[in-house]
Amino acid sequence: MRRFNGVRATALAAAVLAACLTAAPTAQAHDRRPPPLGIGDCTATACHFDVPPGDYDVTVRLGGDTASGTSIGGETRRSLLPETQVAAGRHLTRAFTVNVRTPEGEPTGPDGTPGLDLTIGGPAPALAGIRVTPSARHTRQLFLVGDSTVCDQPADPYSGWGQQLPQYLRKGVAVANYADSGESTVTYLQNPQLWGTVQPLIRPGDLVLIQLAHNDKTTDEVTYRTNLETLVAGVRAKGGRPVLVTPIVRRWFNADGTLNNDIALLVNGLGVNHPEVIRSVAAAEDVPLIDLTAKTKALVESLGVEGSKALYLYNEKKDNTHTSAYGATVYAGLVRDELLAQHLVPPGTVRAR
Repeated sequence: MRRFNGVRATALAAAVLAACLTAAPTAQAHDRRPPPLGIGDCTATACHFDVPPGDYDVTVRLGGDTASGTSIGGETRRSLLPETQVAAGRHLTRAFTVNVRTPEGEPTGPDGTPGLDLTIGGPAPALAGIRVTPSARHTRQLFLVGDSTVCDQPADPYSGWGQQLPQYLRKGVAVANYADSGESTVTYLQNPQLWGTVQPLIRPGDLVLIQLAHNDKTTDEVTYRTNLETLVAGVRAKGGRPVLVTPIVRRWFNADGTLNNDIALLVNGLGVNHPEVIRSVAAAEDVPLIDLTAKTKALVESLGVEGSKALYLYNEKKDNTHTSAYGATVYAGLVRDELLAQHLVPPGTVRAR
């Protein structure tokens, strides 16, 4: 007996699955159906599928004659599958769901490349088979509303935690990252490319994670609170489930090794303590809260002045606000842990570390 995605299958079923994941045979002349989307659309390092915007399930078969280590990314530098090791002569099957949209990265950025693009990476990549199909209607969408610390950053070395989150989720949850650099609660609500685009897409049961604070430098407390309440009400009006997320800390230390409460915890020039307002709104509106401020603060302080540099772009840019790919991956892991702990997504859709 074998196991596939946690479900027992007979050797015959496993063989059928393997056949489905290999390149499709040449269609007969009388077969007018389009060929399946599979390995024929790939090279050794990339795949391209001509599909319209939407959510797609991707099932990959990894491994080969020699030991391998394969990771998969896609679209605008999203991490879709973490590095997966396979012993020589063995194969593993993994599945995930990917959101294809235009623009494919930041909502106010360039359109990107039409269709679905995947990159095959890792120290010894071995893609033995792949199948791409439209997601089922019940697939849950996980929308991200945020700023540059969350968004699909277009260029290295920058990376938002939302860009790294998909690798922690299995087939059945599609991350639709509508975070955008430089946005505040004020600008996000005003821009039709942002909230005006996101809200109509929300379906009953979809999650909407909201992290906006870094750029509310001149927003007074009443306006900031009202804007958060507007976003929460807008999600609920579509049958979605809002989740408020406090912002990641900035890496600014006091002499005693603790983080500066004004800068690191995002108290703006008007004295508005963004994390405290978010916590207050979450409690008043009975909205789930992911206290990413508290979690990133504890982590950064535990690593100290030197150890925490790798989480941010201090070494590359002297930047204590934006995260490296490593830091974004670590912070996405904190979000994943809270999604699971608070039962916000089904446990079977969450990938372990």
